[in-house]
Amino acid sequence: MSERRVARVQLESPVPQLDRLFDYAVPHPLVADIAPGVRVKVPLRSAGRMMDAFVIEVVADDGSERPLSSVEAVVSPMPVLPERLYTLARRVADRAAGSISDILRLAVPKRMVRAEKAWAAAPAPTAPEVVPAAHERAVALLAPYAGLAAALDAGERIAIDAPPHPHAELPRGAWADLLAAAAVQTLARGRSAVLVVPDYRDQAQLLAALGEIVSADAIVRDDSDQSGPARYAQYLRTLAPVPCIVVGRRSAVYAPAHDTGLVAVWDDGDTLLSEPLAPGVHARDAALVRQEIEGSALLFAGHTRTTDVQRLVEVGYVREIPQTRRPSPRVVLSATREGEQRQSRVPSSAFAAAREALQHGPVLVQVARPGYAPSLVCADCRRPARCPHCAGPLRAARPGATPVCAWCGRSAHAWACGHCGSTKLRMASSGSERTADELGRAFPNTRVIVADGAHPVTEVDAAPALVIATRGAEPLARGGYRAVILLDGDRMLQNEALRIGEHCLRWWSNAAALAAPGAPVHLVGVAGPVARALATWTQSAYARAELIDRAPLRMPPAVRVASVDGHARSVDVLLESLRESVPDLDALAVLGPVDTSTDPHSSSSRALVRFDYAHGRAVAEALRAGVITDALRARKSRKDRGPQPRSTLRVRLDIPEPDL
Repeated sequence: MSERRVARVQLESPVPQLDRLFDYAVPHPLVADIAPGVRVKVPLRSAGRMMDAFVIEVVADDGSERPLSSVEAVVSPMPVLPERLYTLARRVADRAAGSISDILRLAVPKRMVRAEKAWAAAPAPTAPEVVPAAHERAVALLAPYAGLAAALDAGERIAIDAPPHPHAELPRGAWADLLAAAAVQTLARGRSAVLVVPDYRDQAQLLAALGEIVSADAIVRDDSDQSGPARYAQYLRTLAPVPCIVVGRRSAVYAPAHDTGLVAVWDDGDTLLSEPLAPGVHARDAALVRQEIEGSALLFAGHTRTTDVQRLVEVGYVREIPQTRRPSPRVVLSATREGEQRQSRVPSSAFAAAREALQHGPVLVQVARPGYAPSLVCADCRRPARCPHCAGPLRAARPGATPVCAWCGRSAHAWACGHCGSTKLRMASSGSERTADELGRAFPNTRVIVADGAHPVTEVDAAPALVIATRGAEPLARGGYRAVILLDGDRMLQNEALRIGEHCLRWWSNAAALAAPGAPVHLVGVAGPVARALATWTQSAYARAELIDRAPLRMPPAVRVASVDGHARSVDVLLESLRESVPDLDALAVLGPVDTSTDPHSSSSRALVRFDYAHGRAVAEALRAGVITDALRARKSRKDRGPQPRSTLRVRLDIPEPDL
C-alpha cells in the first residue's frame, strides 16, 4: 500500500482566520500533477464551497490517521508560486499585519489558459548575453559614482542622487540611462535585475534606455496596462531559470526573477509606489524585505531624498554614494520686485527669462491645479463659494461659465453667498487652462501646450512653445527645456500634510531636472528651507533636518505608525490587547480613539499607534492576532444570534503620516 501524501496549501482568501496553511490529502490520480507552486481547488467544509489555493509543499503523512479532506482538482500543473515568492509574500504580510493572499493577488497574475499553453509549447528561453560594447557603456555611465559598480556586485544597499538633467538628444531623463546601466551591469554577471518605477511615463523612459543596450528577450515588462494573456506570459518568463531585467510599477517589486542580483526603486517619494489595497505595503518596504531575504543589491535613486531613505542612511543600513562631481540645475528664487504689483503671478525676472528662452526652444511652466478656475469665492466677502446641495467647492470651466460643484457635479445657476447674500463670484485661483490663456496673451504668436490629467502629453519637440503643466504631468522635451518656471509654490506649501515640504521639493526637483544644462529654473514667490534646498540642490540635507525635527515629536518615519479602524468596541478591545501583549510601549504610543461615525445608529472609531522599529514585530503580531480574534468573534455571534454585522476592524501599518 502506497504512502498517503499530504499537500499543505495556502487558500486564496483575504479572511484573516484563513491566513495559514491547511493540510489536504492528495488523491492517487492527482499525485503526479500536484507539486509546490501549482494552483488547486480544495473544499472548505466550514463554508461549504470550493476554494482556490496554492500548493506550498507536499509531505508524507505523519501517520496520525487524522481525517483530511482531499484536493478536489488541479487547476494548472504549471508551478506559478515558487518558494522564493511565497517566502517574500509571507514576510511582507507579517510585517504589515496583513494576509498573504492580498500580497499574492498583486504578485501572481490570473491564469490565462491560452497563454499558458503557448508558453509550454514554445522552446525554453535562453540566457541573454550582454555584448562587450553594452557592458562598457554601462560601466561608463556608472563611473561618476565612485565605487557604485563594486557596491552593486557586492550586494550592498545604496542610495544615490540621480543626474538632474535630461538626455542630450532623446526625450528621457539621464536617470533612466543610469538605472539601465545598473541593470546591465547585473545582467552581465548572469543575475536578474528588478527595476520599480511609479508610473507609465517613467517605465517608458526606462524601457527605451534598456532597448538601446540589451536585446528585447532580456527585458520583461510587468504592469497592469498589458492584456491579461500578455501579462501572464511575461510572468511565466520571470519564472524561467535564466536571468532577465524586469521593469514595472509597484507590484513588480515581487517579480520572482531568477537569481535576482539587483532591486532598484526610482523616486520612492512618489505616492503611486504606495499600494492602496490591503495591507497597503509601500514598494520601498517590500524591496527592503526582499533584499534581506535574497541578499541582492538594493538601489534607491531619485532627484530628492525621502526622509524614509535618509533615516536608513543615518542608521547605517543604507550607504550613500555621491557623484564625484555633483551637477545641479541653475535655480533662481524669483520674487516680486519693488514697483511691481504684489499680485503679479509671474515676476518680471521670470517673465524675461521665459521671453529669452522662447527664442531657442520650449519653456515649462508648472502650476498647482488643472482646469480653468479650480476655486471660486464670493466677490464681496471673499468667502469660498459652496454648492447649495452638498456644500462642495464650486469651480468654473471657462470665463462666464455657470459654476459647477466639484463634489456632486451640479450646476449652481442661482448661486447666492450664504454669508452676505451676494450673487457675484470671483476666481480665487488659476488652473492650467487659465494660466495658458493668460500667458498665451502675454506671448503672442507662441505655441501653447496644456499638459494635465485631462490633456495628457508625454513629450514635446525642441521647437519654441509654452508648456503649461500640472505637477507630475510635465512632458519630456528633446534636449530639455530652455527655461522652467515653477508657479503656485506658496499655494502648494499651504497644505497641512506632514510631508508637504517633501512633496513640494520632489515636485520642483523633478521639474527642474527637465531643464537643459545651464537653463534657468525660477521658483516663484517661495522662501524658507524648502526653497533653499532646491536652490542649493541639497535635498538630502533637507531630509536630514526634517528627521531631526520629527524625532522629538515621534512622527514618521522617526517611528512607525499604525492605524486601527472599526467598531468602537472592537477598537477598544484591540488596543487593550495590544497594551498587554507589548508592555514596552510608552504611555503616549496610542493616539485616540476618536469617533468617526457617520451614521447615528452605528459606532465606529479610529486610533493611531506609534512605536519604535524595535517593537515592529511584536506590534504587528499583536495587531494581527486582534484582527483574527475579532473576525472569529463576529462569525460566532452571527452563528449564535442570526445575521449580525461583519467584522469591520481594519489595521494598516506604516501609514505615511498621522491623520486623526
